[in-house]
Amino acid sequence: MNKSSIIVSQSQKIIRILRLKVTDKPGFLAKVTSVIGEAQVNIGEITIIGQGPDFILREFSLQLIDIDHLNAVIYAIEKIDGISVESIIDPVEQIHEGGKIAMKSRVKVDSLTEMRKIYTPGVAQICKLIERDITLSRKYTGIGNTVAIVTNGSAVLGLGNIGAVAGMPVMEGKSVLFDCLVGISAIPILIDSQDPQVIINTVKAISCTFGAIQLEDIKAPECFEIEQTLINELAMPIMHDDQHATAVVALSALKTIALNTGIDLNTCKIGIIGLGAAGIGITRLLKAALIKDIIGCDLRSDAIIKFEEFGGKSGDLNMVMNQADIVIATTGVPQLIKPNMVRPGQIILALSNPVPEIDPELAMQQGAKFAADGRTINNALAYPGIFHGALRSKATCITDNMKLAAAEAISLHTKTNNLVPSILDYKVHQSVADAVSLAWFQDLHNFNNLKS
Repeated sequence: MNKSSIIVSQSQKIIRILRLKVTDKPGFLAKVTSVIGEAQVNIGEITIIGQGPDFILREFSLQLIDIDHLNAVIYAIEKIDGISVESIIDPVEQIHEGGKIAMKSRVKVDSLTEMRKIYTPGVAQICKLIERDITLSRKYTGIGNTVAIVTNGSAVLGLGNIGAVAGMPVMEGKSVLFDCLVGISAIPILIDSQDPQVIINTVKAISCTFGAIQLEDIKAPECFEIEQTLINELAMPIMHDDQHATAVVALSALKTIALNTGIDLNTCKIGIIGLGAAGIGITRLLKAALIKDIIGCDLRSDAIIKFEEFGGKSGDLNMVMNQADIVIATTGVPQLIKPNMVRPGQIILALSNPVPEIDPELAMQQGAKFAADGRTINNALAYPGIFHGALRSKATCITDNMKLAAAEAISLHTKTNNLVPSILDYKVHQSVADAVSLAWFQDLHNFNNLKS
């Protein structure tokens, strides 16, 4: 029996597939489902995967509370005569086996003639064209549609500093979304260093391979220095996803909330709890959206200083909860916001994953006008379209206007009674790309007017 050793958060249900050898006689399947039901387990699919002379191999997809719940179910099943547990499959681990991405050819090589076109001697013709005019690399290579996803694994999801290699599954997941949602080739780049200068130098050295750079899961405050230095020194779209894509989706959600509740964002006091990458990114974009009254808190003095540099007013957790009309939390600290801190009529966005600062249902029970968590406000709604629009328009950077345009595009695609659109709504990502591309050309036009 292959049991998973994965540690599971007690607040999240888990899915496991049990492969059972069931005696092929009437009543045995019913015995299994009865025992599973008595254990208060939801059964999903039941699939036959094999058959012997007197048995059937079946896989049962089960939704369980935790590992202890799983063990109790297995114990109960193994007590049934004529039933045996062959294996336990974790479908999350299963889908990651072998990795989620691979480099694939876009052309067929089914003859020597074709090989000679794509490789030697024909490829020399293209090399000479690019040597004479380097901009032709966007036409004749994949550079113009390729993004580097750069990480050192120092701030991965809610897991913290787990290292670059342990963060690879996240980077692969982002690569999959880039490809599926907007057709961009995204390549993970793992940098095994905590030194900002090493990351900066590495990205600069390999930047000619890519059309854009997405910085990912790099902790604050180093992420600010790394991003700004690269923006200053490389004429290409560069964005730290944890800061800016999160901010875009958060602003979009606020626009939708304002529309549905009748509040005026420009007159609201907005509180930011946690002034790391996401908190600072949200603050910067709210300021760009001309929202003036922003208060925030963090335990780190350097975070407070940066927050105040962007025009925020600092305080402590109680001050934020007592004064803010809208509270956005990005701390990574589960259950930081206690129920008695929630004021009637407040809007609470507790964005930390996998466990929010307060459960949205609990916040609503305490009188919040609206509450949501990070499962709803997912930055994957923003970054594919932002990079697609930036690459398509050959932008040399990603501006505040491009981010504001992306937030507006997401909000406009949000259907009634939803906070944000579905991530799998392909029209949303295309609309974000269109809006970002248009915003870049507007910025370029305004810049040229200023020069003249």
